[in-house]
Amino acid sequence: MKKVVSVLKNKYLITVIALTVWVIFFDKNDLRTQLELRTEVQKLEEERNYFAKEISSITSDIKELYTNPKTLEKFAREKYLMKRDNEDIFVIVEEKQNP
Repeated sequence: MKKVVSVLKNKYLITVIALTVWVIFFDKNDLRTQLELRTEVQKLEEERNYFAKEISSITSDIKELYTNPKTLEKFAREKYLMKRDNEDIFVIVEEKQNP
């Protein structure tokens, strides 16, 4: 019992405990806020990686379109439904079935 009382009288220990409680629960940069910010940073990094891959893919597609005339023709036919003068285009649209 005397040991517990002597520990509680130690002003340095009480100060350290009080500061620890303050930093963990009451400070503007408390533990919960730090965890939320860490998850947000991870989410943003994943988005950045996704968009970096997309940019790389699109850049390589653009380079391919500029260098290969056959790829450019294929892209124009599929995306913009372009055709030659002596061709006909039939677009088949599948209807979605309602369950």
